[in-house]
Amino acid sequence: MTLTIATPSGAAGVGSRVRSARRQAGIADYGTRVALRCLYTDLDGTLLGSGASLFRDSEGGFSKAQAQMLEACHRVRAEVVIMSGRREAQVHSDSRLIGQTSYIYEAGCAMAIDRERTLLTGDWEPNEAGTVVERILAAGIAELLFSHFEGRLEWHEPWHTGRELSLLMRGKVDVTEANLLIVEAGHEQLRFLDNGAITRRMDAIEQAHAYHVVPGEASKAKAVAAHMRARGYLPEECIAAGDSIEDLEVARHVGRFFCVANGPEHDPALAAALSSYDNVTVTEGRMGDGVYEGVVSTLAETGPAL
Repeated sequence: MTLTIATPSGAAGVGSRVRSARRQAGIADYGTRVALRCLYTDLDGTLLGSGASLFRDSEGGFSKAQAQMLEACHRVRAEVVIMSGRREAQVHSDSRLIGQTSYIYEAGCAMAIDRERTLLTGDWEPNEAGTVVERILAAGIAELLFSHFEGRLEWHEPWHTGRELSLLMRGKVDVTEANLLIVEAGHEQLRFLDNGAITRRMDAIEQAHAYHVVPGEASKAKAVAAHMRARGYLPEECIAAGDSIEDLEVARHVGRFFCVANGPEHDPALAAALSSYDNVTVTEGRMGDGVYEGVVSTLAETGPAL
């Protein structure tokens, strides 16, 4: 089978980034040497470009890179699984739009495979006391965090509503400090996580981040591992792409992780964490261009799955 991958059209510079990806594919150990079976990708700041659009690059120019990446995966029968902090209704719709039947939502609190939904929240499940979110709110976690980080943390409106498994906030706070606060309040089964830099502006904050409060056993990395087990995928058959520290944890389970360039550009903590992994590549391209780069470089070396 011959794989021909078109150069994406879009903002200036995309072509050079793709050519660079092809050059990198020839470098020893740049990508895994097994046929690609699955790509796990974050949405906001990763697969999606400016304005959370599938057809925009990081600067707002029209781009075919994401569509051509999806075509390349389809042609080699590689599954594309969205792993997002978004609520299920959004991620389900996004997955259908790209022709996929699996997805991970609410920062790894649950996944769906071929219409079968699986919660990954441990002992935190819906019961007579309400949904997981209702139970977390009843425990006073939101008030605790907002009071302690006053002026630095708020609801990530309007996307914080309609959620069932995790709280969604925005701001700029110390994650370790937030988790210590939660544990000291007697809620060691909950976790405060950083899901990456966002474009929303906040007063007195240079670069805001999206944060989630999730049941402690939930994470994107664990959800990816669960999906791989369900599908029978080997680590070397999978790659992942993301732009946050939470995404980066997925590198522990896949053959190679592609950190899109805008991630470490906007997050010094992420940039510092990259050296802890020996299977992480920072792409030259930002957002969707970076995901395209990762897929192209992998396919150029490995070829289609048999």
